[in-house]
Amino acid sequence: MWQGTDGDPARKIGPFYHDEVNPEKSLFWFAFNASKRGITLDIESATGQETFKKLVKTADFVVESFPPGYMDRLGLGYSALEKVNPGIIMVSITPFGQTGPYKDYKAPDIVAWAMGGAMYPWGDADRSPLRVSHHSQAYLQGGLQAVVGALLALHHRQMTGEGQQVDVSIQECVFRVTYGTTAHGTTGSWELMKVAQQRGGRITQRRVWPCQDGYVMFFYSGGAQGLRFSRPLVRWMEEEGMADDFLKGIDWETFDFTAIPQEVLERVAEPTAKFFLRHTKAELLEGAVKCRIQLYPMSTTRDVLGSVQLAAREFWVEVAHPELGTTITYPG
Repeated sequence: MWQGTDGDPARKIGPFYHDEVNPEKSLFWFAFNASKRGITLDIESATGQETFKKLVKTADFVVESFPPGYMDRLGLGYSALEKVNPGIIMVSITPFGQTGPYKDYKAPDIVAWAMGGAMYPWGDADRSPLRVSHHSQAYLQGGLQAVVGALLALHHRQMTGEGQQVDVSIQECVFRVTYGTTAHGTTGSWELMKVAQQRGGRITQRRVWPCQDGYVMFFYSGGAQGLRFSRPLVRWMEEEGMADDFLKGIDWETFDFTAIPQEVLERVAEPTAKFFLRHTKAELLEGAVKCRIQLYPMSTTRDVLGSVQLAAREFWVEVAHPELGTTITYPG
């Protein structure tokens, strides 16, 4: 990977080991560079370019994220590298791809989320769109899709012997995250709105509910889905004395969210909100599994670290860091 003379900027991103701000103790850097090896190489120098081409001769992949045209100007673009190694697969990851009117535009994480269409549905309707997470999740989506493209190119090479360039647009990768909501919006199933309060017809339904120790995701539905998921929740609430007569009297098979006034949905939501506030995420998940309800706890990072499922699958691994004199827990 490429680093400047002062090291990669990611080395300056926390958290840091024991909160000591030091480029050699960035846990962020450690996490994203595990199992990697590096060399010192100036690809803008003649010697560096020659060394780079020697590495390409025996390589399967070249992964780069320079601006479009940069590698070509150095004589290290795909057309040059395929002459060195006809089977080389060059994976180019950029904000908007190698072509098009935006190809030379720069895009930090928040721009990629916004231009990819993913920011608009997130959050509540009474405020501005929300950025997804703190660090560069859009770029991680780009990396994920780059892996898929690289493996497809590898499969092609195994059949034909030919390499190719994989052109990854982070904007397009982000758009893939929105396929579900976009499909509903473009077909007129509902007006595309914030996920926390999804609109169906003339009503707005809450999907994110506070509970005793956080939040859960659940939404009511009618018809066959209502019989399968809405009715069992109401029965569970009734067992605990939390369902009022109005809620118990609903025929979920004929309940049509596109034909009811907002006031009706508010009457449904009021006892439901009180019920959720009475329970923890773990209790609601246990009950949802028992009743076969589509209800999901919204896990925090601490919740994920304490997941019995991930622990049972040995997802976490201890990696030795001799320079720190300790081991650090990594996701597997």
